[in-house]
Amino acid sequence: MERDFYWVRLGDVPQWLIETPTRGSGEAFDEPWMFADGRVLDEPGEMKALIATPGKRRAFIFSVIERAPIVTQAIANVFQALAPDDVQLFPVMVEGEPDPFFVVNATKVIDCIDEARCREVHHADEDDSSPEREEEYRWIYGLRIDPSKTEGAQVFRLKKFKTAFIVSEDIKNALEGVGNLGVSFERVTGALEPH
Repeated sequence: MERDFYWVRLGDVPQWLIETPTRGSGEAFDEPWMFADGRVLDEPGEMKALIATPGKRRAFIFSVIERAPIVTQAIANVFQALAPDDVQLFPVMVEGEPDPFFVVNATKVIDCIDEARCREVHHADEDDSSPEREEEYRWIYGLRIDPSKTEGAQVFRLKKFKTAFIVSEDIKNALEGVGNLGVSFERVTGALEPH
């Protein structure tokens, strides 16, 4: 039986917005997008994140610009228990918060986009001659993946579309069990739902 997977996205709920994590000194990382790059990272050391816009505190959110997943201890425990080989968890102090938070770094990139079954696919500009952008997707509506190519992973990024943070149904259910999420889940397996 094929497993279902979900694209975790910023939820349309009242919530605070948090800036991209920086070094503890406040200095930006050389690659601030590294937490959305789908690779194993060296230990970044002490990190902090400022609140960009105050609002309702949530247990799982994405940073405003670079879309780094930032979670509470309870959410981090879900990832540690169900996907220890697929993620790295890095502590980050969120401005004004006494409780620990963690950046969730998905360490796997999997080539499993099923382009023929996606609703609408936009490729990167042909004018963009940078080799690292070659054949990447600018955006995908109605994203669909082939679950048979997920190599047993529970959490991963997509080759050529690293924007998408993908989790298995088991992870989704466990996260919803914790609750107070600032994210939503869009199913990326099975038939497309009508508009």
